[in-house]
Formats: sequence, structure tokens, C-alpha cells
Amino acid sequence: MAHDLKLRVLTPDGRPSDEQPKWRRDFPIDTAEDNYVARRDFTKFMVLISGSFVAGQAWIALKTLGGAKSGAGRAEIARVDDLAVGQAAVFSYPREHDTCLLVRSGEREFLAYSNKCSHLSCAVIPDVKTGRLLCPCHHGSFDLATGRPLAGPPRRPLARIVLEVQGGTVYATGVEERTV
Repeated sequence: MAHDLKLRVLTPDGRPSDEQPKWRRDFPIDTAEDNYVARRDFTKFMVLISGSFVAGQAWIALKTLGGAKSGAGRAEIARVDDLAVGQAAVFSYPREHDTCLLVRSGEREFLAYSNKCSHLSCAVIPDVKTGRLLCPCHHGSFDLATGRPLAGPPRRPLARIVLEVQGGTVYATGVEERTV
């Protein structure tokens, strides 16, 4: 029986088993059979991968169709007197790790967007004088008034934070994800 095993196992260099190094005698694996993948195994793998892609696309579609996220609640961001015209403040909304940017663009005008560039999530920098939000990573820019991309690699607008000003305080009340 041991003799049959020696004949069945094909070594890469073609020498008999007795002349092989000790490590190869300890692990007598036929190289051709080790690399063999049955059609059934290949099909199972392809179905699993295809199903994962379909599930991912369905998740993206559900997220996109959701539109404005109203379940975020109302959160106090800043006092009106804390920001001068042209200044900005960073805050977290709706969750602790979702950084956003509040910009006071006029005496009574406040704008807020996600602080992550829609291209590769780099932090955007406000430039109120030019009316832009700049992404320093790839020289992208967004319109300060709308959050829409103006230049560079970003193709999607920034998520807009819905604001409400009451009693001298600025509140975030929701997130509006936009695709165009």
C-alpha cells in the first residue's frame, strides 16, 4: 500500500519519494490535484460572490431612496453670537463620528454640510470669500450655497444638514443626502 502511495504522488522535480527532502516526505501533496478546482466548487464561489454584489447594490439603492433622514433628531449646534460672519464651526451630527461643518455666510444665513468630501472623505475647508468649500486632498471644490461639486474629482454633492434657528441658537434637525 505504501508503494501505491509513492506511485500516485507526483513530485514537482520527478524524483522518487525516497530521494525527496524530509519536508516533502512529510507533506506528500500532488501538485496537480492541489490546484484542481471542480466546476461545482467554482459555481458555488461565483454564486456567492454574485449574491454579495447584488446585496451590496440593494443596500446602496435603499440608502439612496431614503432621502432626508428625519430620524436623526434635533441637536443644538451653536449660539448665533458664537460665530461671526465668515466663520465656521465643526460639530458632530447625527452620530458622534459624523463630522459636519456649520458656516455663517451672512448676518442671518447659516449653512451646514457634511465635513467629508464626497470623493474620498477628506475634510473640506470653507472659503466664504469665494463662496466655496475646498477639498485639499485632490483640489476639489463645492459651491458653498448648494454643496454641489464645482471642480476636481468629486461628482456627488455634500450631504446637507437641515438647520433651524430659534431663540439665538442654531439647531440641526436632519440630514439631506443628495445624489445630484
